[in-house]
Parts: sequence; structure tokens; C-alpha cells
Amino acid sequence: MYPAAGFTKADVARYYAAMAPAILPHLRGRPVTLKRYPDGVGRSFFYEKDAPTFTPAWVRTAPVPRARGGPDIRYVVVDDARTLVWCAGIASLELHPFLHRAPRLDTPTMVVFDLDPGEGANVLTAARVAFRLKALMDRLRLQCFPKVSGSKGVQVYLPVNTPVTYEATQPFARAVADFLAERHPDLIVANMDKALRVGKVLVDWSQNAIHKTTVAVYSLRAKRPRPFVSMPITWDELARAIDRRDPAALDFPPDVARERVRADGDLFRRVLTLEQRLPRRFAPEVSGETTSRRSPSARDDGQAAAVRRSRQGSRPRRP
Repeated sequence: MYPAAGFTKADVARYYAAMAPAILPHLRGRPVTLKRYPDGVGRSFFYEKDAPTFTPAWVRTAPVPRARGGPDIRYVVVDDARTLVWCAGIASLELHPFLHRAPRLDTPTMVVFDLDPGEGANVLTAARVAFRLKALMDRLRLQCFPKVSGSKGVQVYLPVNTPVTYEATQPFARAVADFLAERHPDLIVANMDKALRVGKVLVDWSQNAIHKTTVAVYSLRAKRPRPFVSMPITWDELARAIDRRDPAALDFPPDVARERVRADGDLFRRVLTLEQRLPRRFAPEVSGETTSRRSPSARDDGQAAAVRRSRQGSRPRRP
């Protein structure tokens, strides 16, 4: 699967089997998009949303409506270790769950900020942005938790675990991203245009949508010739990496990930249970700043942000 490291499909299966106690609580009940690499990394891959026709009867699936009608998409739900290892066996190197659990498809349990470095920036640049985001969340009296993406970025999770819909979480995330971009224009962008990201970090608020999935905590990544893990870290670790200018400190191979979990347990466990409520209005003045920005619950036209249903798409992609 990772020829440069001699990391085989059996190694992938062993990794997921060993990590099952840590990863399963974060997957259980959530429809999952499988990112499959039949010939290993560096070769063609595809995102599989509909469960394959050969899916065993004992694998749980959950129906998700299509955007334009037609039969529901039957997503795999990884509820147990057997299903997790089966996913590894069909070369699903990456697991991308929704932010909600079935059947409550309109109720996310968290808000996610994907900090994606543009050309000329790296994971340490994303880490600096993570601290800007944390400072704002601290002012809002909200706790958030970082993980490295396993690629080149950092993702910050804001647990909610209280009744809320995407019509509230996505506008909130967008308002936060826009505010940070306004306050730190030399470092942060909230616009998706790649040309604007050079030397900067995109705070991707768009992940907070009913049709979007985000790579799971503890998932392997297939972005590089060697395997690395989307790994939760502490804020102190993130700060040390910045201070030492050491991006390699934020790389976690599978064996290191397994040892960390054995030693420290699941650093993301509070994401599953911490109950928080988003502010009714995003008020950046709590950070000591003034702004004329409106509530994140409204767009410029006064209407809630539109939320689309899940789309099906499993076309092969070339690396």
C-alpha cells in the first residue's frame, strides 16, 4: 500500500485492528466515505460512498438521500472492529466520516475548522493559525481540540453535542473564518480561491455542511509515499513544534500513533462528550475588537445558509 515504506495491506489491517479501541468511538454511528487505493498510494484512487455490491451482510449501512432524488446512497457505518478491518481489506486507507450520526443527518455533533496551508506555507503556519483560532474560542468560552491532518495541515474541532443544525454551525464557522481573515490578512484567508492562499492558510469553514465529510481522527493518510496518521495532539505539543521550527514533530507514523495511544489514551475523547452551545450571535467584540459583522445565523440577504444533501461520486482520480 505504501511501497516506499514496505507497508502492506496486512500492515494497514493490523494498524486499524490495534487502533480500534481509540478510533471506533469516533466512527460509530456515522456514515463514512471510503477513500480506496486498490494499487496503493501514488496510483489511482476513488471515493466510495455507496457500499460496494460485495459488502458483507454483517456490515451496517445507513441510507442518505441523494441531492437530486433517486435511490438513497447506502453508506458504510463502521461500528465494530470487524467492519474496520474489512475496510482495510478493500484498500480503504482513509476513512472520512460525517459530522453527524445516522439517522439524525441534520444534527452535527461538532464544528470543524480545516486549516489548509497554501503554497509557501506549511504545517507550522497552520499551527500558528490554530492558536489564533483558539484565542478567539477562548474569548467565546468555547473549548476546542487540535489534530494534525496527517498531510500538511491542522484541523481544530469544536465539540457541540447539543441540539443544533448545519444551518447554525456553517454560518458560525464562516463568520469565525471571515473575522480571522480580516484581523490577520497577512496570515489567513477565508476565500477558497487557491491563488489567494500563497504563503497563507485557508480557514476552511465549508466542511460544516450536511454533504461534507472530514478525515477521521486516527485515520491513515495516503498523501505521501510513507504512511502518516491524522493524529490528535495537545496545544503544548503544537506550541513546542512552532518554537522549535520543527514540522517533523507533527508527523506521526503508525507505530508512533499506536504507542501514543497506549501511553496517553485518546486525546480526542472529550470531543465525543463535551456539551457546548454556540453563541446566538457571533460577537467578535468579546475578543477586544470591534466589527460591524452580522450574526453568523444570517447571510447578507437575511436568509440562513443553504445546506445541500449528500452527493454520490466514486469516479477514479489520478494522483
